[in-house]
Amino acid sequence: MSEIREQLVYSEDHEWVLKVEGNIVRIGITDHAQNQLGDIVFVELPEIDSEVSAGDSIGSIESVKTVSELYCPVSGKITKLNENLEDQPELVNSEPYDGGWIVEVEVAGDLEEELAKLLTGEAYRAHVE
Repeated sequence: MSEIREQLVYSEDHEWVLKVEGNIVRIGITDHAQNQLGDIVFVELPEIDSEVSAGDSIGSIESVKTVSELYCPVSGKITKLNENLEDQPELVNSEPYDGGWIVEVEVAGDLEEELAKLLTGEAYRAHVE
């Protein structure tokens, strides 16, 4: 069974979102998603300061099996990239919720409203079962 952390919210596209501070959220892919992809060999990151809307592609993840799009679950501006993934894309496999995070986004508009559109841990668990 994949790890699902209750303090996070999730998209149906298998991204997780963690409130960091203020209107800033950290985003990555779920343990379930990295298990499905297999060994990650490359992560394409977006441009810093890019404006994104919820549902937009913000890059891709390449595994030995396939290439998968990364979708932003919230609207806002990309403020930080996990540059460790350039040299260590396997962090997405070994630490999907910690060292393998992908981007930070400053949410445009009401943060709580944006997060309320996403799935709770319990709802995400039901979605993947």
